Amino acid sequence: QVQLVESGGGLVQPGGSLRLSCAVSGSIAGRNAMGWYRRAPGEQRELVAYITNRGATNYADAVKGRFTISRDNANNTVHLQMNSLKPEDTAVYICNLDNLSNGIDRYWGQGTQVTVSS
Repeated sequence: QVQLVESGGGLVQPGGSLRLSCAVSGSIAGRNAMGWYRRAPGEQRELVAYITNRGATNYADAVKGRFTISRDNANNTVHLQMNSLKPEDTAVYICNLDNLSNGIDRYWGQGTQVTVSS
């Protein structure tokens, strides 16, 4: 059983910063990727960023240069540092684990709300 619990969301003014964290417990494959997705009102879920167990990262064009993803393998946590936030970053941010050792097994957190507004 894999569980993902997000924290760190909230209300922030444009230009501000937030740091999201996700604690992952359960069976984590040797080959895996941890990431963040987001779903804005009326929109499809979209990838924000991911990081592999080897530290390779990938970012959506909309967040490059503003967001940084990192992971702490000893504590099975993944973080998303979000700077220079814009109103269009408002969304529910959802933590994701992809176990890759035997096909792809995907797991999701419940999500945390991020609202960027003055």
